[in-house]
Amino acid sequence: MPAHLATLDRTQTAAVLPYPALVKALIHAAQEKAQGKISTPARQALAFPAGGTLLSMPATAQDIGVHKLVNVMPHNAAQGEPVIQGLVCAYDGHTGAPLFVLDGPTVTERRTAALSMMGIELLWQQPKHVTLIGSGVQAYGHAEALLTLYPQATISLLARQPHNAQKLIERLGSPHTLQAVQAVPSDSDVVITVTSSSKPVYSETALLDRLVIAVGAYTPDMAEIHPATVQGSDIFVDNSDAARQEAGDLIQARVNWAAVQPLYNDESHRKHQRPLLYKTIGCAAWDLAAARCARAQRELLL
Repeated sequence: MPAHLATLDRTQTAAVLPYPALVKALIHAAQEKAQGKISTPARQALAFPAGGTLLSMPATAQDIGVHKLVNVMPHNAAQGEPVIQGLVCAYDGHTGAPLFVLDGPTVTERRTAALSMMGIELLWQQPKHVTLIGSGVQAYGHAEALLTLYPQATISLLARQPHNAQKLIERLGSPHTLQAVQAVPSDSDVVITVTSSSKPVYSETALLDRLVIAVGAYTPDMAEIHPATVQGSDIFVDNSDAARQEAGDLIQARVNWAAVQPLYNDESHRKHQRPLLYKTIGCAAWDLAAARCARAQRELLL
């Protein structure tokens, strides 16, 4: 192990994961994953005796390997501590030597937002009006990504508690393109749900001129999108294997899994005849893409 292994804090990790480069890295990784060039075993979960869960997510490719260890500790909220703790270790794909350590929650926040941006890039391209449903960490990350990649787009924030949406706008610097709303504006051409709700927060009819991206639900018991909306859409996912086990939106809608498509760079995805729904679940391949992005950015700075 190197005598001085670089360990990046939250700010430093965010700096080496700029959204334009991160989205490109994810698109490349999605193509490689579809070709079987990235190995990602099933996520392992182990309960802490005092409460909480340790999650282990490794991935390897020809050039790099990563091991993400994240602890989800719900009881931390009462102590004013972050609920998610952890790190991502990156290793050289040829020698196995440790390269650097990234802040785990920051990697998760930014690559999750970038996965949604990948969906826009591959399925929609240029959004005009994006509505974000939610007001937590992922709402912030998604708003930040949208402001960076699509500065001309209007962004509406819809939260169960309207004052939370306003606080988020203020935290983002109150850009003129952001607005708090109490319902999804009719001209929204992209809607992204980033909540932890167990019941649908979006129940509108599936529309041909609107892309819906579902992010928040990560267990079979959770669902942000109404089953009728799901059933009326062509469905894409970032992780086909995990979707069958974790994508509550799709599981509860009893989708035809044979018709659910993995998302990667394919021009035919944009030639849709039905409304589109993109459900993200996440996997270690996307953490590997983030590590690649960080490695390239660090080399530019050296």
